[in-house]
Amino acid sequence: MHYNPPPPLASAQRPVEPNMAALPSHSPQSSRAELRAALLSLGLSLVLLVVKFVAYFLTRSNAVFSDALENIVNVLGSGFAVYAIALAHRPADTDHPYGHGKIEFFSAGLEGGMILLAAVLIVGKVAVALYNHQAPNTAKLDIALMLMTAAFLLNGAVGLFLWQIGRRRGSLTLEADGTHLLSDAFTSAVVILALVIVRFTGWSWVDSAAALLAAAYIGYLGLRLLRRATAGLMDEQDLADQKLLRTILDSHLGPGGKQPLICSYHKVRLRHSGRYHWVDFHIMMPAWWEIHRAHQVASGIEYEIELALGEGNATAHVEPCIDPDCPYCRAEKQTAARTS
Repeated sequence: MHYNPPPPLASAQRPVEPNMAALPSHSPQSSRAELRAALLSLGLSLVLLVVKFVAYFLTRSNAVFSDALENIVNVLGSGFAVYAIALAHRPADTDHPYGHGKIEFFSAGLEGGMILLAAVLIVGKVAVALYNHQAPNTAKLDIALMLMTAAFLLNGAVGLFLWQIGRRRGSLTLEADGTHLLSDAFTSAVVILALVIVRFTGWSWVDSAAALLAAAYIGYLGLRLLRRATAGLMDEQDLADQKLLRTILDSHLGPGGKQPLICSYHKVRLRHSGRYHWVDFHIMMPAWWEIHRAHQVASGIEYEIELALGEGNATAHVEPCIDPDCPYCRAEKQTAARTS
C-alpha cells in the first residue's frame, strides 16, 4: 500500500520547549528554597520545645505536657524532613533510575508514626496523673499562658507557611511538616483554653480533659499521614491523575478527536515518586502505519501528558489496531484511497 506521510502536528500538539517557569523543578534554586523552609521549621521546633517544657515545669499541667511532648516529635520530624528534601532533589542515577522522591513518602510516614506514638504517651501520662490525683500548679499559670500563647502564634504562622509551600511545590515532606505545626497550634489553643478555665474556676479536671482531646486530635492526624505515606509507597493509583489521563487520551480518539489521533488505548498506569509522576499506557494505531508516524503521534501525546502533570515522565507503548470495525482505521483507509 502506498504510504502517505503524516500531516504535521497542530501547533498545540507539536513538541516545543516547555515553559520551565510554569513547572515545578528539581533546580538548585527550588531545592534551596525548600531546604530553607525545612530548616526554619527545625529551628522553630527547637525553640518551642524549650518554651513548652519551661511552661510544663512551671505548672505540671497534663495539657501543657501533651503539647510539649508533641513538640519533641516536631523536632525529630523536622530534622528528618531536612534530610528527605535534600535527598528528594537529587537527580536519577544508575542505582535509582526513578529518582529519589520516594523518600518524601517515608518522611511523612515516619512523622505520622511519631505523632501517633506521642498521642499514646499523652494518654498514658494523663492516666497516671488521674490515678495519683495530680493537679496543675495554679501559682504560675499566668506565665505559662503567655508562653503558650507565643507558641500558638509562632506555630500557626510557620505551619501555614510550610503547608502552602508544600502544596505549591508538590512536596509531601513540607506539607506534612506544615500540617504537623498547624496541629501543634491547635493543640496549643486547646491547652490555653484549658489553662484559662483552670485559672478562673479551679476545675483541675479540665486540664486532663484537654490533654485527652489533644491526644485524640493528633492521633487522627498521625493516622492520616500514615495513610497517605503508605498509599505513595504502595503505588496506589491517584484517582485525580487517572481522570486527567483518561480525559487527555479520550480527546485523541479518532476520527472525531483532536490531533494526533489514535484508535484506542488501554493499560493506563501511573505511580508517584514523591512529587514526580511516572505514567505508562498502550495506544492502538492503524496496523499499516510506519514506525516514524506512530512514534510521532506517541511522542505528541506523551508530551501533552507531561505538561498536564507538571513534573513527570510518560511512556506510550504502540500497538497495531486489530479491531475490524475501528472507525478511525476506516477513515484512514478512505483517505489513503483518495490520495493514492
